[in-house]
Formats: sequence, C-alpha cells, structure tokens
Amino acid sequence: MTEMKRVLVAMSGGVDSSVAAALLHETGHELVGVTLHLWDADGAQQVGRCCAPEDRDDARRTCEHLGIPHYVLDEREAFRKHVVDPFVADYQAGRTPIPCVSCNRTVKLTYLADVARRFDATHIATGHYARLARAGDGHLRLLRGIDDEKDQSYFLFGLPQSTLERLVFPLGELRKSEVREAGRRLGVPNASKPESQELCFVPDGRIGDFIERQGTPTTPGNMVDSRGEVLAVHEGVANFTRGQRRGLGLGGGGARYVLRILPDRAEVVVGEESELYDAQLRATDAHWIAGRPAEPFEAEVRIRYRHRGARADITPNGTGFDVRFEEPQRAITPGQAAVVYRGDEVVGGGFIA
Repeated sequence: MTEMKRVLVAMSGGVDSSVAAALLHETGHELVGVTLHLWDADGAQQVGRCCAPEDRDDARRTCEHLGIPHYVLDEREAFRKHVVDPFVADYQAGRTPIPCVSCNRTVKLTYLADVARRFDATHIATGHYARLARAGDGHLRLLRGIDDEKDQSYFLFGLPQSTLERLVFPLGELRKSEVREAGRRLGVPNASKPESQELCFVPDGRIGDFIERQGTPTTPGNMVDSRGEVLAVHEGVANFTRGQRRGLGLGGGGARYVLRILPDRAEVVVGEESELYDAQLRATDAHWIAGRPAEPFEAEVRIRYRHRGARADITPNGTGFDVRFEEPQRAITPGQAAVVYRGDEVVGGGFIA
C-alpha cells in the first residue's frame, strides 16, 4: 500500500464511519469527509442508514467536531440504476438479492475511488469491519475483521485490486465494543447512535410493499405443496424467500417452509424443513480477489451473511464456479452471494444461481 497523504473518508452518518474518521484524525492524517446521498425514504417509513437527512447531519457534525471539510454528493440516480432496479427485478424473478454487494462494487467504493482523485486523496477509508494484507506475490488479500459478529468481508468480495489498493479499514482490528469506547473517548457526536438492522432503503423490512411503491405491481398466484396441491393464494412472489416459515398464511397443520419460487407460474412451493437441504450449488458472475484459480480446490463457503461457512470442494468454470459441500446446507438461496474463504482470507465469490 502506498503512503497515505490525504484520505477521503466515506461518512454514512453511523458510528462506525465516524469513529474510523476520528481514529485517522487522531494519528495525524489529512482528511476529507464525503457522504453519498443515495436514496430518499418515501411515505410514512422510518428512514434508515444512508437515506435520512438526520444521517447526513450526523456526518456533518462529526466532520465539524474533527475540523475537516465535509461534502455531500448526490448519487441517487446511480443507486437506483445499479442497486434498487436490479433488487426489484431479482425479487420478481424469484431470487433473494444481496444489494450491499452491488452497492459496494458499483456505487460506493469503486465510485469513491474516482471521487478521491478529484480531492487529490491517495486513499479511501470506510467503517467496514474487514482487513487488508499484502501477499508475497504482491496482491492485496482481503481478510475477515477481528470481530466475528461484525465482520463485513462477505460484502466486499467483488472489489478489484485497483480499488483495494486505495482502501483503508481503520476498524478491522477492533471489536464493536472497542469502537464505541473509542468514539466516546474521542468525543464523536454520534458515538451512542443505535445501529440499523434492515436494508437502508427498505427500513421497515417489507419488501413486497417497497416493490409496489416502485410502480411494479406484483402478480398473485398459488401456494402449493410438493405434489402441486393448492394450499392458498398469495399476493406475489416478491413477498417470499427460500427457507421462509413466517407469513405464509397457511394456518395450522404443522410448520411449512418455502422450498421453491416459480415466478413464470407465480407459484410458491412449500414443504417440510428436511426438503430445504442441498449439497451443491452453482455460482455465477464470479470475482476472484487475486485471480481465478486454475484448478479445483477445497475451502470454506458462506452462503449468506450470517452463515458460519461450511467445507466444500470448489470447481471454477467459465464465469462462475460449482460448490459441493461436505455436508448438505440449509436453504441455499438463489440471488445470495456464495463467498469462498481460506481461513480468514476471502478468495472470491459469486451469486447463487
């Protein structure tokens, strides 16, 4: 990594990015704070991270406290094009997308690399819980954050080396409790701000309602069992994800889970939990941090953010890879990311097909 001169800090208004800025300021780095205006919450929703005027105000107050300049850049058009529109299309196609991966790869970090050049900044700092290390071959390695509960390396597998070369993760070696403590010690104005647990642009978690508000009506259809027997009528496939148990509207009769979503027929297939387990998956649109592996290999694969990971054989092919797990995994879900790890290192990842 080249010597840091001026650092652009991505300021979301949350405690993590604020403390990242404060820690860099404490060590004497010249900083510029930048907040991306990505989305405007509509209706009576409670606003969430990255979307609320209050969040931009919190970022501004932190920059004022540190005595550094703060800029707000309007990226709403790019966010809709690269994140929200594909998100809506995926749900309508029966997939469960993971928009944070696309946002980091297209709208946030890669875009901020260009913005940094305008400010003559050599590096970009974020509040992600992840780490970087230089390998013997010169490539940067992306590593898990020290805090297992907050680690965000899963969301960053799609970043190219050119972007990683400019990134700084001040929180990668810290646990969340230590970040809060550092925020209080450094007088960060929002050190006690609570965290958002939902998508920044769907703060109430109601995916189907959000899609309706985007002017894309959902199509009602049948909920059927594995034999094709109709059990109920649903309001649209966008309201469901594989493995879902709650909100099926089936009443009694024992627990049932979403097994498959068939958008062409507007059908949702439900069944027993035992039917949710699979031993293999195919991933597409793969990105390898240090280059595509030439041969099959063994590693650990995470199939969702909160998945702890499982041992598997990985076979790269074309623009993707095949995964065969040592033990079947529950609810492998199309649209989610399959991220490959060797120990703490992110080897690469792709999207479950």
